[in-house]
Amino acid sequence: MLRNLRTATSPAFRCLYSTAAEKPSLKLVAELRKRTEVSIVKAREALSASGNDVDAALEWLQKDLVASGAKKAAKVGGRATNEGLISTSVLSNFTGSRRLNGIRAAMVELNCETDFVGRNELFGRLASDIAHTAAFIAEASKASSSAFQQLPVDFLQDAPLISSSNPGAEPSGTVASSIRDLIAKVGENVTLRRAVTVAAEPPAVEAQQAFRLASYVHGTIHKPTEGRIGTLALLRLKYPAPQGFSSEILDKLQSLERALGRQIVGFDTRTIRSDSPEDQSALYNQPFITLAGELNGQPVQEVLKHWSVQAGIVSEESDPGVVEVVEFAKWAVGEPLE
Repeated sequence: MLRNLRTATSPAFRCLYSTAAEKPSLKLVAELRKRTEVSIVKAREALSASGNDVDAALEWLQKDLVASGAKKAAKVGGRATNEGLISTSVLSNFTGSRRLNGIRAAMVELNCETDFVGRNELFGRLASDIAHTAAFIAEASKASSSAFQQLPVDFLQDAPLISSSNPGAEPSGTVASSIRDLIAKVGENVTLRRAVTVAAEPPAVEAQQAFRLASYVHGTIHKPTEGRIGTLALLRLKYPAPQGFSSEILDKLQSLERALGRQIVGFDTRTIRSDSPEDQSALYNQPFITLAGELNGQPVQEVLKHWSVQAGIVSEESDPGVVEVVEFAKWAVGEPLE
């Protein structure tokens, strides 16, 4: 009797089987993962729910990411975030008298719970994109003489996220929504701790000055612009307008700027000058050990004077226009905030 029942009902079962959704192919799964970087399981789930339509699966994943991200963010929101990255972005590092473009740059600290996530490529990419976004919206302050301005985190989080690798692409969300999406992917709390921008307009024509921005990040992982400690330092020097710096001088300046960045990061640098010659937290009192050559080991301030004469920036060390550090910001991941 059971045999007859199975025989009688088998066509119906075959009919039901024939109308079931086709299992997503490996090719479709691979294509979806390439475009979204989701797991194999999630890619199959999205394709199955969308009738193996890749575009529909993308929409399904986006809705799922928003829903799961919000739930995950609410769940992990109270967890401490003491790891992460310092990320810098320099859109323009040079301006001078008779030039049209100013300096635009930024530095941000993005935090997570563990060093494992801090080394994750997705985490690094988001940190880089946030820094790029901050640099893009940087504006020179008319109320302050400082080129460095703290950018309110709430303001930055509301900004559309601009891709550092593809700036012309349409933003897919805000900084805040991108952080929420990352939380859903990595399963940890992720927070934007702070951001600073650097914006300097070209000096007046009669000033014959130039501003240059030095940047350096230590403990890099995926990119030279993101790591555990970072600095941005604004330099001022004489500018030979209208012809500008020669390519040889520019090469020397770039080497000097990198050495200054490494110096600031390598020492416990807290200020530029100090009334006490023994204060090693003052940059100008430190032995310049990161600059190669005959000037290595001499005090930073004296080296900048000697270097300016050797490079032909000025004729004598007492002349106005020698290279000087105007101001800087130095951050380390998880350090106490003042």
